[in-house]
Amino acid sequence: MTGIAKRFGSTQALRGVALELRPGEVHALVGENGAGKSTLMKVLSGAVRADAGAMTLDDRPYAPSGPLEARRRGVAMIYQELTLAPHLSVEANVCLGLEARRFGFLRGAENRRRVAEALAVLEHPEIRPEERVSRLSPAAQQLVEVARALLLDVRVLVLDEPTSSLTQEDARRLFALVRRLRERGVTVVYISHFLEEVQEIADRFTVLRDGQSVGGGNVGDFSRDHIIELMVGRSLTEQFPHVPHTIGAPLLELRDLAGVELPRGVSLTLHRGEILGLAGIVGAGRTELLRAVFGLDPVRRGEVIVNALSSPRATPRQRIAQGIGLLSEDRKGEGLALSQSIADNLTYSRLGPYGRFGWLSLRRRAAAVSDWLERLRVRCRDPEQAVGELSGGNQQKVALGRLLHQGADVLLLDEPTRGVDVGSKAEIYRLIGGLAAQGKAVLFVSSYLPELLGVCDRLAVLARGRLSPVRPAAEWAPEQVMAYATGSAEF
Repeated sequence: MTGIAKRFGSTQALRGVALELRPGEVHALVGENGAGKSTLMKVLSGAVRADAGAMTLDDRPYAPSGPLEARRRGVAMIYQELTLAPHLSVEANVCLGLEARRFGFLRGAENRRRVAEALAVLEHPEIRPEERVSRLSPAAQQLVEVARALLLDVRVLVLDEPTSSLTQEDARRLFALVRRLRERGVTVVYISHFLEEVQEIADRFTVLRDGQSVGGGNVGDFSRDHIIELMVGRSLTEQFPHVPHTIGAPLLELRDLAGVELPRGVSLTLHRGEILGLAGIVGAGRTELLRAVFGLDPVRRGEVIVNALSSPRATPRQRIAQGIGLLSEDRKGEGLALSQSIADNLTYSRLGPYGRFGWLSLRRRAAAVSDWLERLRVRCRDPEQAVGELSGGNQQKVALGRLLHQGADVLLLDEPTRGVDVGSKAEIYRLIGGLAAQGKAVLFVSSYLPELLGVCDRLAVLARGRLSPVRPAAEWAPEQVMAYATGSAEF
């Protein structure tokens, strides 16, 4: 790819990017949110047409008219948000749009053979062709997408944030698959914000910043700090910045809280000025705990005490009035109204400051929203832009900004840095520390253990809906956390 440029309205997403991929390599594409990584790969995979520049594949001109033509040339992209038909079987999803047919009739036996061959490469016998996709785990659904790519003898496979929703074990299995594909001569482009993954799986890397390629090379020749400097354009001296804060009186207390299935009798106390981390593997009940506290899921027994007042079965509206805010891990499904503007999403939960006699002052709201966007460093065209048009990381900043605008005293944060680049993560950590310094209380759920150990004051582990003892973060070793999380150690 040479001189690739792309503009969306007033936003110049790509500015003459060059990228070279070699046969049988894993090539990492890294950069901050909005740097142009996904746009560049959409150009490669035929989903977006470049305004300028040229591409060649095997020394022949390459300019696909769409994703289907790109797949026929051996180029496929698997997005962070999977594009599957959940009500159809694995076989139907793998073949969708690529079915073998003759005289207008599907050739069932040939399709089944092709799907079986593609699934065999994955080496995951638990994924059965007849299984409905909606019943599969996120990791298995991702592998179905890979099988679809393999159906057409893929040459270049793009993986966009492939581990963002996976457990550590599923991530290890995905890495093993990537290595097998590399051995078969497949070129894998790996987009990730987790630089430890890049160092583990990638052979070479390219860094994008502000729509331009600013560096790259063999992964083994560069330190992680140097790659970060290329990404953000400055030295990032503190990966987990610490803002001094003082832990005060109890603000939120849970007593034997149990949901319909999860959690199972959780008790903990969260204080003003405290950041309390919740570790655990997917399915441990962390999300269910936050939803039960916020009133989204029913509570079977137990108490939720906010500011010394007990109200176990409050609605989300009542929780917001009590000063509790929830950041959902599923920002596209329930965390944001994607078709609505950034301004709407930031202010939906607290419109009072801009209302008078039943009328909404759009001028006052626009001024406040602009201030928040500047503080959060959200890259956007203007506050009226649809939030669904933003990059994943900028969408996450808007979702977090709503809680801050809401003025919540207790922040329930479910995977707040998922899909966020290294530089923006540091900003979010600093922001969370600043909230603690203001006397806010933060319950921080994350699957990324280093950030829990680096940011939180105290830490606990959830496993099968039950909570370990809460201890200072400095007293936890990573091995202990994983032993509790996987059930190897008893509480």
